[in-house]
Amino acid sequence: MALELRHLRYLLAVAEHGSFTRAAEELHISQPTLSQQVKQLEKTVGTQLLDRTGRAVRLTDAGGTYVHYARRALRDLAAAERAVLDVADLSRGGLRLAVTPTFTAYLTGPLVAEFHRRHPGITLDVREMTQDRIESALLADELDLGIAFHGAHASGIAATPLFTETLSLVVAADYEPDGGPSGPLPARDLADRRLALLSGDFATRTHIDGYLATQGVRPHIAVEANSIQALTEIVRRTPLATVLPDAVTHDHPRLRPVALEPPLPARTVTLLRRESAYQSAAARAFDRLTRDVVDERGYPAAVHA
Repeated sequence: MALELRHLRYLLAVAEHGSFTRAAEELHISQPTLSQQVKQLEKTVGTQLLDRTGRAVRLTDAGGTYVHYARRALRDLAAAERAVLDVADLSRGGLRLAVTPTFTAYLTGPLVAEFHRRHPGITLDVREMTQDRIESALLADELDLGIAFHGAHASGIAATPLFTETLSLVVAADYEPDGGPSGPLPARDLADRRLALLSGDFATRTHIDGYLATQGVRPHIAVEANSIQALTEIVRRTPLATVLPDAVTHDHPRLRPVALEPPLPARTVTLLRRESAYQSAAARAFDRLTRDVVDERGYPAAVHA
């Protein structure tokens, strides 16, 4: 029997779910059909790939090895199909992009708007993910590009610096009648302010907490939120202050940044991709556009590590 791609997909589905029943439901085929197809695959390769004796279906040692190469083969084939369909004139195509959460507050909108203006025929799939998930998805060829921060990237990830992100205290523009401090606010003064901060599942919150601990500040946190939009709405309507990237205030005339002394450590924003991956015309165009938007909006130049 000739091996067909469906056999690989069926095996991967069973391995992922540990169950023929759940895999069949996902694949929209009957369980007997799925079982028969996997047995055909095992007959073709000449060895047992699945252990069916326990409550859950598990890969045998040979199955684990085979699945590793099957995943890679399907990934490479999908990349080949996209390469064939790639249109250099950008009249059609697609781009899969992911960003870490804080960028949705100030960067994603301008990038998508400009990309759509220049290339309306390209379909964008934009997702919000943590940085580790972005890198995993890039390596699995589930994404074309990611925007995150410079750091210890996973093996196989290429990072290109884009700009430097700075964070400041953010307050309502009309909160302080005297216009607020004329110079930077000493970090120790944060102990006297009621703050609204991102929740602990944000990398930015970890960054803020580290800064406050270094300055010996025990913050009075009145509100925690897992949404930057919620924070900006709260701050512009209350005396509460928050700590966010300066750039968040660029499109919020009712918010203003207050520099801190010493400043929070800056972070280098990077464009991520999988090393040696095929770069479509859409991906190359987005790379160029990102640099244009960064320059146009006046974000500080990236600090090369």
